[in-house]
Amino acid sequence: MRQLQLIRSTTFRWASAAAAVFAVFVIVLFGFIYWKIDGYLIARSDRMVSIQLNYIATLPQTRRIDAISDHLGQDSRGVQFAGLFDPAGNRVAGNLERTPREFRVDGSVQAARVVQVGEPASEATVRAVGRRLENGGVLVIGRNVDETREISSVVGQALALGLLPALCLCLFAGAWLTVRAQKRVEEVNQRVQRIIAGDLRERLPHRNVDDPFSRLAAIVNGMLDEMETMINALAGVGNDIAHDLRTPLTRARLALERGRAHASTLDQLQGVVDKAIAGIDQSLAIITALLRLTEIENSRRSAGFGNVALHEILRGVCDVYEPIAEDKGIKLGVDINRTLHVWGDRDLLFEAVANLVDNAIKFTPVGGNVDLELFRDDRQTVVRVTDSGPGISEHEREAVLRRFYRSDKMRNTPGVGLGLSLVAAIVKLHGFRLVINAGPGARIEIVCPDKEAKYEGEVIPILLHK
Repeated sequence: MRQLQLIRSTTFRWASAAAAVFAVFVIVLFGFIYWKIDGYLIARSDRMVSIQLNYIATLPQTRRIDAISDHLGQDSRGVQFAGLFDPAGNRVAGNLERTPREFRVDGSVQAARVVQVGEPASEATVRAVGRRLENGGVLVIGRNVDETREISSVVGQALALGLLPALCLCLFAGAWLTVRAQKRVEEVNQRVQRIIAGDLRERLPHRNVDDPFSRLAAIVNGMLDEMETMINALAGVGNDIAHDLRTPLTRARLALERGRAHASTLDQLQGVVDKAIAGIDQSLAIITALLRLTEIENSRRSAGFGNVALHEILRGVCDVYEPIAEDKGIKLGVDINRTLHVWGDRDLLFEAVANLVDNAIKFTPVGGNVDLELFRDDRQTVVRVTDSGPGISEHEREAVLRRFYRSDKMRNTPGVGLGLSLVAAIVKLHGFRLVINAGPGARIEIVCPDKEAKYEGEVIPILLHK
């Protein structure tokens, strides 16, 4: 059964087809070589017998017999034929018994069947030429071309010795490639089955070689890494949403119950309602932030990308948050020494920078500093936000990007724990990088690598210098 699957496999069929094409090509090639060599040998024999005939015919009659004898005496292989006949057709010299039948004595080389002297029952097919001499006699010179048969035998042997091993090698290579491909596919099937069964840590086999299968496996593994990250991130989102919504809703309900039971004046009732509205607003803020995060992660805003001036965004964010920072006693500084542009969505980038500045102001103690920087670094544009707050510890650098994550030391700080998740989603949508540096004093960077993009019908560099 396994051998039948091997024969039916596409790889083996392609290898067999390639072997058949190769065999046809070799046969045609060898046939062409034989045809060319055969033609060349016959043409050479025709030239030789014509030259020999002309040479002997131009000799005096007294020397022709000796010339024919010398010509035949030098023929060690027995392939030369010659005959000198008188006007009556009687043989005068040479090894031909008589002139060939149906032979034209017109000086043209032609195939003829000749009878050699002493062998009346033996005829040979030669290439011969004849000429009538001035005394009425006939001179015939011929040459056996059986060399072509020897060459055809050599060509046939070479074809057999070369073609058969080549065909076997092609079929063996096809079978080996088929078995190799089947093993790889079977291994992939087994791992995919484990992934389907719920083992999200499983990955496709990947070898460090430059072949299409390995490149595909690397791409699929990257997709699985992304899926595993997303699934792990979403695994606790339901509980986090329930927990974060339950608290404000519970407070609103308790406030309303107490107001109904204990409020005796309109002012007390309005205070209770205000507390309930604040709790409901916090719940709505969580829902709005989640919808916003989903919209960004689904890349619905990528169609509205354009040329965005980052320096203007930083100045705008600074204008919005400078009064807030002053009220808290925090110094907000902006360092912009050049105008830089990137390709993206202005509103989303503004939102990302604003979230970073909002977090920095929120977690920086009174009298601290928050700084915004925009600069160039090794073919990339960097937006950096630093503060003098407690910072982010090493083990929290990845955790702070999870939805609803809040550090224990920041539990009493207002917020829903989605700010950095929104920033990470916006940065990913734009193809940028978010760098979080651990240590006292937070330092977060949005790194925008240079690339090219179409803008207003033409290709322009993303980074513009003015």
